[in-house]
Amino acid sequence: MQLVDTHVHLNFDLFQPDLAAVRSRWQEAGIVSLVHSCVHPEEFASIQTLAHQFPEISFAVGLHPLDAAKWNHQTAEKITSLACSDSKVVAIGEMGLDFYKANNYEQQYIVFETQLAIATELNLPVIIHCRDAAPQVREVLQKWRENQGERLRGVMHCWSGTPEETQWFLDLGFYISFSGTVTFKNAKAIQASAAMVSSDRLLIETDCPFLAPTPKRGEKRNEPAYVGYVAEQLAKLREETVEAIAHQTTENACKLFGLSLTQSDCT
Repeated sequence: MQLVDTHVHLNFDLFQPDLAAVRSRWQEAGIVSLVHSCVHPEEFASIQTLAHQFPEISFAVGLHPLDAAKWNHQTAEKITSLACSDSKVVAIGEMGLDFYKANNYEQQYIVFETQLAIATELNLPVIIHCRDAAPQVREVLQKWRENQGERLRGVMHCWSGTPEETQWFLDLGFYISFSGTVTFKNAKAIQASAAMVSSDRLLIETDCPFLAPTPKRGEKRNEPAYVGYVAEQLAKLREETVEAIAHQTTENACKLFGLSLTQSDCT
């Protein structure tokens, strides 16, 4: 059984002491590809190094909404330059809106829309961070979808929305990615959303080192090997086999991100 973890943060200091062992565990768990997300251009060098150190890692470049205040005239240039120069860049992000921890609304909108423009120009998918801002993110993406059509595509990462909100983004052509939160006992809305997403739009992730899934929730650090617990929970909620979830989410990840796996992995 092969899996793809579509959202990791392995460049964090938490992983530096034992990254080789972490990699061995994700290989043993059947993780054949990982997409490393980015929160700020200051991370570009460390993420790029990891992607070229480990063949199974691809990466995204972008600015997280909680870092919107750090945006300057050089940021867009840096994102575009690396995305154009390194074939291991498969997406722009993570980007979006976060009104849970910040209220710099106007600045977040500007940064979000500027990155959407970069992704559209480069024909790359986007990784969307959306917290307490689903109606606003929907509005922005609807506008871009109307203007750009099929060229705007991407994933709602670490999704925590209601089924109604989930349908908004499915209607916009987006993939929906579930993390360890779907395994939490009281995550009823997330679980209901996971049950109703169409199979061809479903993705899985860890968002490590955050949000370790049950039964690893007590651990201080999440890691890619635990994405299997997310797949197992989706299988239960959707009344499917884990193997079917693994096959479908791997195929979906290959399609969205253009991952360079073997033909047997992606079909």
